[in-house]
Amino acid sequence: MQTARLWAGVIALAVGAASASAFAKPIFLTPPDYDPKLLLPAPPLDGSPAAKAELSELESIEATRSNAEFAKALHDDETENATIFEATIGDGFVFAKFPATAKLMSEVRNDEKEAASAAKNLFLRNRPWIVEPALKTCARSDPPQSSYPSGHATMGYAMAVVLGALVPEKAQAIMARANEYAENRLVCSMHYRRDIVAGEVLGTAVGVALLHNTAFKADFDAAEQELRAAHLTQ
Repeated sequence: MQTARLWAGVIALAVGAASASAFAKPIFLTPPDYDPKLLLPAPPLDGSPAAKAELSELESIEATRSNAEFAKALHDDETENATIFEATIGDGFVFAKFPATAKLMSEVRNDEKEAASAAKNLFLRNRPWIVEPALKTCARSDPPQSSYPSGHATMGYAMAVVLGALVPEKAQAIMARANEYAENRLVCSMHYRRDIVAGEVLGTAVGVALLHNTAFKADFDAAEQELRAAHLTQ
């Protein structure tokens, strides 16, 4: 039920973005495009049954995760840029060789980060290790009240939506990588399940809004032409 409400918000935002695309400004998105009050329900309170269930899931994941799984999650924790998708797009693909595409992804990163920050500052959910200090996490340098939504998940899905539109032949694999990237936040004990679901919703909303933004489309078209010239998409 809760996930359905989240996705309903995404659809509503996408429709609104499409109708408002004629009013695109030099900057891509503005706060009304990603208002977290309209997209996301509040997370459960610490100590509530729902929050306890989420903490129990993290403890279960920690008890069963392998060293290899933790190492992969730690690498993802330390990588907050589009390079997480390089292997998915193709053998030997690196964004550094495709400046228009790299520029586009940096723009996605800029706008989705603003959206995630706005949501984090609204909800101020405690990180899991604040509630349970015994958790073995990938890092503890993030602000203590910045758990909801997951910024990594927001980034992963915003980029995946745009990259999937750029390279539709790889769209499903790209979305699968975004899902793995988000799930690794649980492996790291950095976020709760609802945090990554909220990041999925917010990131998807940002990606859809960007794809309907006229100014963004000019840079999208340049990246698409660049990838077509390299025979990475048709």
